[in-house]
Amino acid sequence: MASAQPTTAAATPWRRTLYIMVFCQVITSVGFSSIFPFLPLYVKSLGSVTSLGTEVLSGLVFSSQALTMMIASPIWGALADRWGRKLMVERAMFGGAVLLGLMAFVRSAEELVLLRAIQGLITGTIGAANALVAAMVPRERTGYAMGLLQVGLASGVGLGPIIGGAVADAFGYRAAFYVTSALLAIAGTIVAVGVKEHFVPSELAGGRKPGFWKEWRHIFATPGVLPTYALRFLDSLARMAFIPILPLFALELLAEAARVNSFTGLTIGSAATAAAVFSVVFGRLGDRTGQRRIVIACALAGCISFLLQAWAGSGWQVLLLQFLAGISHGGIVTGVSALLARYTQCGEEGAVYGLDNSINSGARALAPMIGVSIAMWLGFRAVFGAISLLYLTAAMLALWGLPHAVACREPGRDTHRT
Repeated sequence: MASAQPTTAAATPWRRTLYIMVFCQVITSVGFSSIFPFLPLYVKSLGSVTSLGTEVLSGLVFSSQALTMMIASPIWGALADRWGRKLMVERAMFGGAVLLGLMAFVRSAEELVLLRAIQGLITGTIGAANALVAAMVPRERTGYAMGLLQVGLASGVGLGPIIGGAVADAFGYRAAFYVTSALLAIAGTIVAVGVKEHFVPSELAGGRKPGFWKEWRHIFATPGVLPTYALRFLDSLARMAFIPILPLFALELLAEAARVNSFTGLTIGSAATAAAVFSVVFGRLGDRTGQRRIVIACALAGCISFLLQAWAGSGWQVLLLQFLAGISHGGIVTGVSALLARYTQCGEEGAVYGLDNSINSGARALAPMIGVSIAMWLGFRAVFGAISLLYLTAAMLALWGLPHAVACREPGRDTHRT
Protein backbone atom coordinates (compact mmCIF):
# COMPACT_ATOMS: atom_id res chain seq x y z
CA MET A 1 0.00 0.00 0.00
CA ALA A 2 1.45 3.35 -1.00
CA SER A 3 1.98 5.85 1.75
CA ALA A 4 -0.20 8.93 1.42
CA GLN A 5 1.54 12.26 1.76
CA PRO A 6 0.11 15.17 3.72
CA THR A 7 -0.84 18.32 1.93
CA THR A 8 2.22 20.51 1.38
CA ALA A 9 2.33 24.23 1.78
CA ALA A 10 2.82 24.72 -1.94
CA ALA A 11 -0.44 22.94 -2.71
CA THR A 12 -2.58 25.06 -0.39
CA PRO A 13 -3.49 28.78 -0.22
CA TRP A 14 -1.55 29.18 3.00
CA ARG A 15 -1.71 32.98 3.19
CA ARG A 16 -5.51 32.96 3.02
CA THR A 17 -5.67 30.29 5.71
CA LEU A 18 -3.19 32.19 7.89
CA TYR A 19 -5.09 35.49 7.72
CA ILE A 20 -8.43 33.79 8.39
CA MET A 21 -6.98 31.97 11.39
CA VAL A 22 -5.44 35.16 12.79
CA PHE A 23 -8.81 36.91 12.54
CA CYS A 24 -10.57 33.97 14.18
CA GLN A 25 -7.86 33.85 16.84
CA VAL A 26 -8.79 37.42 17.77
CA ILE A 27 -12.49 36.56 17.97
CA THR A 28 -12.04 33.41 20.05
CA SER A 29 -9.51 35.07 22.37
CA VAL A 30 -11.93 37.93 22.96
CA GLY A 31 -14.63 35.38 23.72
CA PHE A 32 -12.69 33.18 26.14
CA SER A 33 -10.98 36.06 27.97
CA SER A 34 -14.09 38.24 28.26
CA ILE A 35 -15.32 36.24 31.27
CA PHE A 36 -12.09 36.56 33.28
CA PRO A 37 -12.78 39.91 35.01
CA PHE A 38 -16.04 38.83 36.64
CA LEU A 39 -15.67 35.03 36.94
CA PRO A 40 -14.90 35.10 40.71
CA LEU A 41 -17.83 37.51 41.23
CA TYR A 42 -20.08 35.20 39.21
CA VAL A 43 -19.00 32.34 41.48
CA LYS A 44 -19.91 34.41 44.53
CA SER A 45 -23.31 35.37 43.11
CA LEU A 46 -24.16 31.74 42.31
CA GLY A 47 -23.42 30.46 45.78
CA SER A 48 -22.38 26.95 46.77
CA VAL A 49 -24.38 23.80 47.42
CA THR A 50 -21.44 22.37 49.37
CA SER A 51 -19.32 23.68 52.21
CA LEU A 52 -16.60 25.00 49.88
CA GLY A 53 -15.82 28.70 50.17
CA THR A 54 -15.88 31.26 47.39
CA GLU A 55 -12.06 31.46 47.27
CA VAL A 56 -11.70 27.71 46.79
CA LEU A 57 -14.43 27.53 44.16
CA SER A 58 -12.95 30.49 42.29
CA GLY A 59 -9.61 28.71 42.18
CA LEU A 60 -11.29 25.52 40.94
CA VAL A 61 -13.10 27.43 38.18
CA PHE A 62 -9.75 28.48 36.75
CA SER A 63 -7.60 25.41 37.49
CA SER A 64 -10.13 22.74 36.47
CA GLN A 65 -10.15 23.95 32.87
CA ALA A 66 -6.35 24.01 32.66
CA LEU A 67 -5.97 20.55 34.21
CA THR A 68 -8.48 18.83 31.92
CA MET A 69 -7.04 20.60 28.88
CA MET A 70 -3.62 19.27 29.86
CA ILE A 71 -5.04 15.74 29.68
CA ALA A 72 -7.14 16.12 26.54
CA SER A 73 -4.88 18.20 24.28
CA PRO A 74 -2.43 15.43 23.27
CA ILE A 75 -5.33 13.13 22.34
CA TRP A 76 -7.07 15.77 20.23
CA GLY A 77 -3.74 16.62 18.62
CA ALA A 78 -3.10 13.02 17.61
CA LEU A 79 -6.64 12.75 16.23
CA ALA A 80 -6.02 15.90 14.17
CA ASP A 81 -3.29 14.06 12.25
CA ARG A 82 -5.78 11.30 11.50
CA TRP A 83 -9.03 13.20 10.88
CA GLY A 84 -7.86 16.66 9.81
CA ARG A 85 -6.73 19.82 11.61
CA LYS A 86 -9.57 22.00 10.34
CA LEU A 87 -12.04 19.60 11.96
CA MET A 88 -10.26 20.00 15.28
CA VAL A 89 -10.44 23.80 15.05
CA GLU A 90 -14.17 23.57 14.38
CA ARG A 91 -14.58 21.14 17.29
CA ALA A 92 -12.85 23.54 19.67
CA MET A 93 -14.78 26.63 18.53
CA PHE A 94 -18.27 25.14 18.24
CA GLY A 95 -17.77 23.07 21.39
CA GLY A 96 -16.71 26.20 23.25
CA ALA A 97 -19.75 28.07 21.94
CA VAL A 98 -22.09 25.42 23.38
CA LEU A 99 -20.32 25.17 26.74
CA LEU A 100 -19.96 28.94 27.29
CA GLY A 101 -23.64 29.33 26.44
CA LEU A 102 -24.56 26.69 29.02
CA MET A 103 -22.57 28.52 31.69
CA ALA A 104 -25.18 31.28 31.59
CA PHE A 105 -27.76 28.80 32.93
CA VAL A 106 -25.86 27.22 35.86
CA ARG A 107 -27.52 27.34 39.28
CA SER A 108 -24.48 26.84 41.52
CA ALA A 109 -20.74 27.40 41.53
CA GLU A 110 -20.19 23.64 41.49
CA GLU A 111 -22.07 23.35 38.19
CA LEU A 112 -19.84 26.10 36.79
CA VAL A 113 -16.71 24.21 37.88
CA LEU A 114 -18.03 21.09 36.12
CA LEU A 115 -18.68 22.95 32.87
CA ARG A 116 -15.25 24.58 33.05
CA ALA A 117 -13.69 21.13 33.42
CA ILE A 118 -15.64 19.92 30.37
CA GLN A 119 -14.54 23.05 28.52
CA GLY A 120 -10.93 22.00 29.05
CA LEU A 121 -11.70 18.58 27.60
CA ILE A 122 -13.49 19.91 24.50
CA THR A 123 -11.82 23.19 23.54
CA GLY A 124 -8.17 24.07 22.88
CA THR A 125 -8.39 26.53 20.02
CA ILE A 126 -4.77 27.71 20.32
CA GLY A 127 -3.19 24.29 19.81
CA ALA A 128 -5.65 23.42 17.04
CA ALA A 129 -5.00 26.70 15.21
CA ASN A 130 -1.22 26.30 15.54
CA ALA A 131 -1.40 22.78 14.09
CA LEU A 132 -3.57 23.85 11.14
CA VAL A 133 -1.34 26.80 10.26
CA ALA A 134 1.91 24.87 10.75
CA ALA A 135 0.65 22.16 8.39
CA MET A 136 -0.06 24.65 5.60
CA VAL A 137 2.64 27.31 5.93
CA PRO A 138 6.07 26.72 4.34
CA ARG A 139 8.58 25.72 7.02
CA GLU A 140 10.79 28.71 6.29
CA ARG A 141 7.85 31.06 7.06
CA THR A 142 6.73 29.48 10.34
CA GLY A 143 8.22 32.27 12.47
CA TYR A 144 6.21 34.90 10.62
CA ALA A 145 3.04 32.78 10.76
CA MET A 146 3.32 31.94 14.46
CA GLY A 147 4.06 35.59 15.17
CA LEU A 148 0.85 36.66 13.47
CA LEU A 149 -1.13 34.05 15.39
CA GLN A 150 0.38 35.38 18.61
CA VAL A 151 -0.69 38.90 17.61
CA GLY A 152 -4.25 37.64 17.20
CA LEU A 153 -4.13 35.86 20.55
CA ALA A 154 -2.66 38.79 22.48
CA SER A 155 -5.01 41.30 20.83
CA GLY A 156 -8.03 39.24 21.78
CA VAL A 157 -6.81 38.73 25.35
CA GLY A 158 -6.30 42.48 25.63
CA LEU A 159 -9.76 43.37 24.29
CA GLY A 160 -11.75 40.54 25.84
CA PRO A 161 -11.71 41.60 29.51
CA ILE A 162 -12.69 45.16 28.54
CA ILE A 163 -15.65 43.96 26.45
CA GLY A 164 -16.70 41.31 28.97
CA GLY A 165 -16.56 43.71 31.89
CA ALA A 166 -18.59 46.32 30.03
CA VAL A 167 -21.26 43.80 29.00
CA ALA A 168 -21.46 42.36 32.53
CA ASP A 169 -21.85 45.84 34.05
CA ALA A 170 -24.51 46.87 31.55
CA PHE A 171 -26.54 43.67 31.15
CA GLY A 172 -25.40 41.21 33.83
CA TYR A 173 -23.05 38.26 34.05
CA ARG A 174 -25.22 35.86 32.07
CA ALA A 175 -25.42 38.23 29.09
CA ALA A 176 -21.61 38.16 28.85
CA PHE A 177 -21.74 34.38 28.38
CA TYR A 178 -24.28 34.80 25.56
CA VAL A 179 -21.92 37.22 23.80
CA THR A 180 -18.97 34.86 24.27
CA SER A 181 -20.94 31.93 22.90
CA ALA A 182 -21.97 33.95 19.85
CA LEU A 183 -18.37 35.03 19.15
CA LEU A 184 -17.10 31.46 19.24
CA ALA A 185 -19.91 30.30 16.95
CA ILE A 186 -19.09 33.08 14.48
CA ALA A 187 -15.40 32.12 14.49
CA GLY A 188 -16.24 28.46 13.92
CA THR A 189 -18.51 29.36 10.99
CA ILE A 190 -15.79 31.50 9.40
CA VAL A 191 -13.32 28.60 9.62
CA ALA A 192 -15.86 26.13 8.26
CA VAL A 193 -16.64 28.32 5.24
CA GLY A 194 -13.34 30.09 4.62
CA VAL A 195 -10.59 27.55 5.28
CA LYS A 196 -9.89 24.93 2.62
CA GLU A 197 -7.87 21.99 3.90
CA HIS A 198 -7.16 19.25 1.37
CA PHE A 199 -6.28 16.78 4.09
CA VAL A 200 -4.71 13.42 3.35
CA PRO A 201 -3.43 11.56 6.42
CA SER A 202 0.31 10.93 6.49
CA GLU A 203 1.33 7.34 7.15
CA LEU A 204 4.60 6.98 8.92
CA ALA A 205 5.04 3.23 9.19
CA GLY A 206 3.78 0.30 7.15
CA GLY A 207 1.09 2.33 5.46
CA ARG A 208 -0.72 2.89 8.77
CA LYS A 209 -0.65 5.61 11.39
CA PRO A 210 1.04 4.39 14.59
CA GLY A 211 -0.83 4.35 17.90
CA PHE A 212 -0.92 7.40 20.16
CA TRP A 213 1.84 6.25 22.51
CA LYS A 214 4.13 5.27 19.68
CA GLU A 215 3.55 8.58 17.90
CA TRP A 216 4.22 10.57 21.08
CA ARG A 217 7.41 8.59 21.77
CA HIS A 218 8.53 9.28 18.20
CA ILE A 219 7.95 13.03 18.68
CA PHE A 220 9.77 13.14 22.02
CA ALA A 221 12.70 11.23 20.50
CA THR A 222 13.11 13.82 17.72
CA PRO A 223 16.23 15.93 18.35
CA GLY A 224 15.40 19.33 19.79
CA VAL A 225 11.77 18.62 20.70
CA LEU A 226 12.16 17.89 24.42
CA PRO A 227 14.19 21.02 25.20
CA THR A 228 11.73 23.08 23.14
CA TYR A 229 8.81 21.74 25.18
CA ALA A 230 10.80 22.50 28.34
CA LEU A 231 11.22 26.08 27.13
CA ARG A 232 7.45 26.35 26.63
CA PHE A 233 6.88 25.09 30.17
CA LEU A 234 9.39 27.51 31.71
CA ASP A 235 8.03 30.52 29.80
CA SER A 236 4.39 29.74 30.66
CA LEU A 237 5.31 29.12 34.29
CA ALA A 238 7.16 32.43 34.46
CA ARG A 239 4.40 34.46 32.81
CA MET A 240 1.65 33.18 35.14
CA ALA A 241 3.45 32.85 38.49
CA PHE A 242 3.32 36.55 39.37
CA ILE A 243 -0.27 37.29 38.24
CA PRO A 244 -1.98 36.38 41.57
CA ILE A 245 0.39 38.55 43.62
CA LEU A 246 0.65 41.54 41.26
CA PRO A 247 -2.30 43.48 42.79
CA LEU A 248 -0.95 42.86 46.29
CA PHE A 249 2.54 43.96 45.27
CA ALA A 250 1.01 47.06 43.72
CA LEU A 251 -0.57 47.92 47.07
CA GLU A 252 2.94 48.21 48.53
CA LEU A 253 4.12 50.49 45.73
CA LEU A 254 1.18 52.81 45.06
CA ALA A 255 0.23 55.74 47.27
CA GLU A 256 -3.48 55.38 46.45
CA ALA A 257 -5.08 51.97 47.03
CA ALA A 258 -7.99 52.95 44.79
CA ARG A 259 -5.68 52.85 41.76
CA VAL A 260 -4.63 49.23 42.24
CA ASN A 261 -7.20 47.67 39.89
CA SER A 262 -6.52 50.08 37.05
CA PHE A 263 -2.76 49.79 37.57
CA THR A 264 -2.92 45.97 37.49
CA GLY A 265 -5.01 46.00 34.31
CA LEU A 266 -2.71 48.53 32.67
CA THR A 267 0.38 46.53 33.60
CA ILE A 268 -0.94 43.24 32.25
CA GLY A 269 -2.36 44.98 29.17
CA SER A 270 0.92 46.72 28.37
CA ALA A 271 2.82 43.44 28.55
CA ALA A 272 0.25 41.75 26.30
CA THR A 273 0.44 44.63 23.81
CA ALA A 274 4.23 44.45 23.72
CA ALA A 275 4.09 40.70 23.13
CA ALA A 276 1.56 41.14 20.32
CA VAL A 277 3.52 43.84 18.50
CA PHE A 278 6.92 42.20 18.76
CA SER A 279 5.77 38.64 18.00
CA VAL A 280 5.69 39.37 14.28
CA VAL A 281 8.94 41.34 14.46
CA PHE A 282 10.78 38.48 16.15
CA GLY A 283 9.03 35.92 13.96
CA ARG A 284 10.31 37.54 10.76
CA LEU A 285 13.75 38.11 12.26
CA GLY A 286 13.95 34.51 13.43
CA ASP A 287 13.09 33.23 9.97
CA ARG A 288 16.17 35.08 8.71
CA THR A 289 18.68 34.69 11.55
CA GLY A 290 17.48 31.58 13.35
CA GLN A 291 14.76 31.16 15.99
CA ARG A 292 17.26 29.67 18.45
CA ARG A 293 19.14 32.97 18.68
CA ILE A 294 15.93 34.89 19.23
CA VAL A 295 14.85 32.58 22.06
CA ILE A 296 18.24 32.86 23.81
CA ALA A 297 18.30 36.66 23.58
CA CYS A 298 14.69 37.07 24.72
CA ALA A 299 15.12 34.65 27.64
CA LEU A 300 18.12 36.67 28.87
CA ALA A 301 16.10 39.89 28.47
CA GLY A 302 13.28 38.34 30.50
CA CYS A 303 15.76 37.32 33.19
CA ILE A 304 17.04 40.90 33.52
CA SER A 305 13.60 42.55 33.45
CA PHE A 306 12.18 40.35 36.23
CA LEU A 307 15.33 40.65 38.32
CA LEU A 308 14.99 44.44 38.19
CA GLN A 309 11.32 44.15 39.19
CA ALA A 310 12.41 42.47 42.41
CA TRP A 311 14.12 45.77 43.28
CA ALA A 312 11.44 48.10 41.90
CA GLY A 313 10.57 51.03 44.15
CA SER A 314 7.60 52.48 42.29
CA GLY A 315 4.65 51.48 40.15
CA TRP A 316 5.93 53.10 36.97
CA GLN A 317 9.12 51.03 37.19
CA VAL A 318 7.08 47.81 37.33
CA LEU A 319 4.92 49.03 34.43
CA LEU A 320 7.96 49.77 32.27
CA LEU A 321 9.71 46.52 33.14
CA GLN A 322 6.56 44.50 32.45
CA PHE A 323 6.37 46.12 29.02
CA LEU A 324 9.96 44.98 28.38
CA ALA A 325 9.14 41.53 29.75
CA GLY A 326 6.21 41.38 27.32
CA ILE A 327 8.60 42.05 24.43
CA SER A 328 10.81 39.15 25.48
CA HIS A 329 7.79 36.89 25.95
CA GLY A 330 6.65 37.66 22.40
CA GLY A 331 9.98 36.46 21.04
CA ILE A 332 10.02 33.28 23.12
CA VAL A 333 6.46 32.15 22.47
CA THR A 334 6.82 32.73 18.71
CA GLY A 335 10.27 31.15 18.55
CA VAL A 336 9.19 28.03 20.42
CA SER A 337 6.16 27.50 18.16
CA ALA A 338 8.30 27.97 15.04
CA LEU A 339 11.04 25.63 16.31
CA LEU A 340 8.51 22.87 16.93
CA ALA A 341 7.43 23.12 13.29
CA ARG A 342 11.06 23.06 12.14
CA TYR A 343 12.10 20.08 14.25
CA THR A 344 9.17 17.77 13.49
CA GLN A 345 7.88 16.02 10.38
CA CYS A 346 4.99 17.04 8.17
CA GLY A 347 1.91 15.09 9.18
CA GLU A 348 2.72 15.33 12.91
CA GLU A 349 1.51 18.89 13.48
CA GLY A 350 -1.63 17.90 15.38
CA ALA A 351 0.19 15.67 17.85
CA VAL A 352 3.10 18.12 18.20
CA TYR A 353 0.95 21.12 19.06
CA GLY A 354 -1.47 19.03 21.11
CA LEU A 355 1.41 18.04 23.38
CA ASP A 356 2.56 21.67 23.33
CA ASN A 357 -0.87 22.86 24.49
CA SER A 358 -0.89 20.20 27.21
CA ILE A 359 2.46 21.39 28.55
CA ASN A 360 1.31 25.00 28.44
CA SER A 361 -1.89 24.10 30.32
CA GLY A 362 0.06 22.21 32.97
CA ALA A 363 2.29 25.23 33.55
CA ARG A 364 -0.73 27.54 33.79
CA ALA A 365 -2.29 25.26 36.39
CA LEU A 366 0.87 25.07 38.52
CA ALA A 367 2.15 28.65 38.23
CA PRO A 368 -0.38 30.48 40.46
CA MET A 369 0.12 27.99 43.29
CA ILE A 370 3.91 28.25 43.01
CA GLY A 371 3.84 32.04 42.91
CA VAL A 372 1.56 32.32 45.93
CA SER A 373 3.62 29.79 47.90
CA ILE A 374 6.86 31.71 47.30
CA ALA A 375 5.15 34.97 48.28
CA MET A 376 3.85 33.45 51.52
CA TRP A 377 7.27 32.13 52.53
CA LEU A 378 9.68 34.73 51.16
CA GLY A 379 7.65 37.79 50.17
CA PHE A 380 6.38 39.31 46.95
CA ARG A 381 9.78 40.40 45.65
CA ALA A 382 11.10 36.85 45.89
CA VAL A 383 8.51 35.80 43.26
CA PHE A 384 10.11 38.11 40.70
CA GLY A 385 13.56 36.84 41.65
CA ALA A 386 12.41 33.24 41.16
CA ILE A 387 10.96 34.11 37.74
CA SER A 388 14.30 35.69 36.80
CA LEU A 389 15.97 32.37 37.59
CA LEU A 390 13.41 30.55 35.41
CA TYR A 391 14.31 32.74 32.44
CA LEU A 392 18.03 32.29 33.10
CA THR A 393 17.45 28.52 33.08
CA ALA A 394 15.53 28.88 29.80
CA ALA A 395 18.40 30.82 28.22
CA MET A 396 20.94 28.17 29.26
CA LEU A 397 18.66 25.40 28.01
CA ALA A 398 18.23 27.11 24.63
CA LEU A 399 21.98 27.72 24.38
CA TRP A 400 23.10 24.19 25.17
CA GLY A 401 20.00 22.07 24.51
CA LEU A 402 18.72 23.22 21.12
CA PRO A 403 20.39 21.96 17.93
CA HIS A 404 22.26 24.62 15.96
CA ALA A 405 20.95 23.44 12.58
CA VAL A 406 17.30 22.61 11.96
CA ALA A 407 16.11 20.53 9.04
CA CYS A 408 13.11 21.82 7.11
CA ARG A 409 11.42 18.45 7.18
CA GLU A 410 8.99 18.60 4.29
CA PRO A 411 8.42 15.84 1.73
CA GLY A 412 10.98 16.00 -1.01
CA ARG A 413 13.15 18.57 0.76
CA ASP A 414 16.45 18.24 2.59
CA THR A 415 17.49 21.75 3.47
CA HIS A 416 18.91 23.04 6.73
CA ARG A 417 18.56 26.37 8.48
CA THR A 418 20.41 27.64 11.49
